[in-house]
Amino acid sequence: MGRRLREAARAVGDPLPENQALYAMIRRWERGTGVSERYRLHYCRAFGIALDQYASDQAGPAQLVSDGTGASALTAGRPGGTPLPAAISSAGPEMASAPDVAYGGSQAPLSGGSWIQQEVLMAAHEGGERAERAEYREIGEATLEQLRADVIRLSRDYMTGPPLPLFFEMRRVRSRMHAALDRRLWPRDQVELYFLLACLNGLMAIAADDLGSPVGAEELVRAGWAYAVAIDHRPLMARLREELADIADWDDRPRQARDRAQSGLRYLPDGPTAALLHLKGGRMAARLGEPDAARGAVAAAHAAHESDYHDDLADIGGEFGLSRATRHYLAGSVLIEIPGAESEAAAELERAAELYAAGPGPGEQHGYGVAGLTQINLATARLRSGALDAAAAASEPVLSLPPAKRVAALAQCFGRVRHELAQPVYRGSAQARELDERIEDFCRETVVAELRSLPGSV
Repeated sequence: MGRRLREAARAVGDPLPENQALYAMIRRWERGTGVSERYRLHYCRAFGIALDQYASDQAGPAQLVSDGTGASALTAGRPGGTPLPAAISSAGPEMASAPDVAYGGSQAPLSGGSWIQQEVLMAAHEGGERAERAEYREIGEATLEQLRADVIRLSRDYMTGPPLPLFFEMRRVRSRMHAALDRRLWPRDQVELYFLLACLNGLMAIAADDLGSPVGAEELVRAGWAYAVAIDHRPLMARLREELADIADWDDRPRQARDRAQSGLRYLPDGPTAALLHLKGGRMAARLGEPDAARGAVAAAHAAHESDYHDDLADIGGEFGLSRATRHYLAGSVLIEIPGAESEAAAELERAAELYAAGPGPGEQHGYGVAGLTQINLATARLRSGALDAAAAASEPVLSLPPAKRVAALAQCFGRVRHELAQPVYRGSAQARELDERIEDFCRETVVAELRSLPGSV
C-alpha cells in the first residue's frame, strides 16, 4: 500500500514522508482514523476509483472550474469553489468529488475558504504524524533505573568483592545496555545509556588491570571514553584519563602517566577526581626526580578534595568516589617516592590506616585493595627506617587475604617490600627471610595465577 501511494503521489509531484512514517500512518488509517484530503486523492489514484467513491457519505459535490487560463481545477466541495493546487488538481476529472479534510482524525469539516488554509492544516497533520513517531519509545523508566542501579551496585561491590566474578557480571550488564541501544529511544534515554556505558567500561578497565591485563584495561577505558565524549561529560572524561594514567603507572611508564594525569585536569579542576589526578601526577613527578612538584601536587590534591563540589559521577560512588582514607594513602604513596621523606610518608600512611580501621565515613566506601596498598606502602616506609617488626605487622593483613582477592596491584606493590628486604642491613635476618618467603607465596597465589589456571586460559 505504501508503494502504491508513493507511485500515485509521484505522478502528481507530491513528495511523501519516509517509509517508516508512511507505514505508521497507513496502519493508523486502517484502524479507522480519519485520512486527510491529500492522502484520499492518492488513495483514489492508487485504487483507480473516483473521489466520490471514497467516503461518499462525507463528500460534497465536485465540479471543475476554470482558473482563467483555460485549464481546469477540481473544487471538490470547497466553499466558494476555491480550486485545489495545480499539482493535486492534475489528478484528473475522474475524481469527481472531495470530502472535507479530517482534522486529527475527527472528520470535522474545515472552516474558512482558502486552499492555503487547508494546505496549512494538512502540514499540521503531517507534523502530528511525525510527532507520533517521536513519542514512541521501546524502553521504560524501570529498565533505565535498573541499569543505573546495576552500575551503582557493581561500583560499590567491587570495593570489597573478588574481581573475576564481578568482571563477568559487569559484562552481562553491559550486554543488556548494548541491546537497549538498538531499540527506539528518546534522546535523553540515549544520553543516560551512554553515561552508564562509560561508567561500566571504566569499571571493567579497573577489573581488567587488577586481573593482570593492562592492554585490555586500556581498550576498555577508550571504549568508555568514546561514550563520555559523545555526551560531553567532562567529569567522566577526567576520571577516565585518571584510569589511563593509573594503567601507565603500573606498567612502568611514568612520563606517559604524568601527561595523562595533567591532561585530565583540563577537564575537571576540582572535586575528588581532580584530587586523584593531582596525586597521580605528583607520584610520577616524584619518580622522575621532581620533589617540589610532587609536594605541590599533594597540597593541590588536599585543596581540590575539600572544595565544595558535586556531580552525578559522585552519585555512583564506590570506585568513582574518594574517601579521606584513600586520599591520605595516595598522599603517602607520593611522599614515599621522595628520598628522605620517609617520616612524612609514614605519617600520611598511618593516618590512612587509622581511617580504614575506623570504617568509612558518611557517603564513603572503603575498598580492600587500596587498604592493602596502604599497608604495603607503610611496610616499605618502616623497612627504610629500619623497623623490621613494624613492617611485618603492617604486611600481615594483606598476606592474610584469600587468593581470590590477591589482585595484581598488591603483588606488584609487594615488590618494593622485597627490594627493601634485600638490602644489606637485612641480610642474614631470619625474620626478613621469613617475610620474603611469605610475600613470594602470596604473589604465587594471586587472582592472576588463578585466572591462568582456568581451562582454556592462556
